[in-house]
Amino acid sequence: MTQTVLTSSPLLTRQHRVSTIDVVRGLAIVIMALDHVRDLMHTTSLAQDPLAFATTTPGLFLTRWVTHFCAPTFVFLAGTSAYLALKSHGDVARAQKFLLRRGLWLMALEVTVIGFGIWFDIQFRTVMLQVIFAIGFGFVALAALLRLPSRVIGGLGLAMVVLHNLLPQVGPAETMGGTFLYSLLFRQGFFPFEVGPAVLVAYPLVPWLGILLLGYGFGEVFKQEAAARRRTLWLTGLLFLVVFAGLRYFNLYGEPSPWAPQSTAVFTFLSFLNVTKYAPSLQFILLFLGLMFVLQALIHLANNAVTGFLATYGRVPLFFYLVHWYVIHTSMLVMVLLQGVKWQDLPFGMLEFGRPKEGVGLELPYVYLFWLCLVLALYPACRRYSRYKTAHPEKKWLSYL
Repeated sequence: MTQTVLTSSPLLTRQHRVSTIDVVRGLAIVIMALDHVRDLMHTTSLAQDPLAFATTTPGLFLTRWVTHFCAPTFVFLAGTSAYLALKSHGDVARAQKFLLRRGLWLMALEVTVIGFGIWFDIQFRTVMLQVIFAIGFGFVALAALLRLPSRVIGGLGLAMVVLHNLLPQVGPAETMGGTFLYSLLFRQGFFPFEVGPAVLVAYPLVPWLGILLLGYGFGEVFKQEAAARRRTLWLTGLLFLVVFAGLRYFNLYGEPSPWAPQSTAVFTFLSFLNVTKYAPSLQFILLFLGLMFVLQALIHLANNAVTGFLATYGRVPLFFYLVHWYVIHTSMLVMVLLQGVKWQDLPFGMLEFGRPKEGVGLELPYVYLFWLCLVLALYPACRRYSRYKTAHPEKKWLSYL
């Protein structure tokens, strides 16, 4: 997501690692787990949109909204870690080969091991292209661009982020192939092809590639001295948030869903925050990357039990990502069976997790309880695996997990 995003960079030695990146990435992976627990185990998760004001509550809305922080953070830091990895050894050809292999591996992993963990469907009737696939594609594209100056690469990323909202919501409609290609690059879409699995394009490639390239260009900041780096993080974060607030308040460019007054002041405020993730709008990117920069500045060089705890997950995010899907999905099946649903009545198939849409699940407080138990339960395994990787740099296969 280099072992970057959803894997910390294997090309980085412990001396070169920027700990703040591990801490923020670890926080993102922990928050991400909350979203997936809610997806599979909350009572209304399959029947109602947690962001729909007609049916949601502030608590449920914020439970979903806060997890929007994760994907742009993962993708941006993937690019940043790729930059730092290259600067740690200076061998462009080596970095290109690694990024290409790593990218293709992540793309394959998304549609196989991860896909099965999400759907538990041995027939693979649904293929969902989401964040791991987008990062894999980003690494392949970055490998092709790597001989360009980092500021040029960052500039290309910035252009993609700023300009992609100019494109129409619906692209070529003459053929299914043309529509699919447009969706794959620019807009979310679902394609139940007559032959083969249905494909859900959840993370269109171009806007997420823009975030990754922007992260690569920003890598220079992490080579600055500590005081200058923190100042740059603060200024960048505040700039992003101010620009977001201005664009959002006046419902200007960069967001297809304008905010509007709601029935209460709370929901009006939530409407202001309710920016589009699929595909990520400019305002979405400004808001959540702005928060990420501010968070990095706040915890800059912090070294305590909390940052150490989070950094453990941030060093092995792909390991956590793979394991947590299987743990959550298995737990969901146990929950459903304990709530009285018979095995033969479990719905498996296209866009089906294997649980009824209504009548089963956990209420929100128990979703949080299960999430905390999950995170704590996986901590020892993440710590052991992180230590094993550090102790065995000669084992090349570890760079793929």
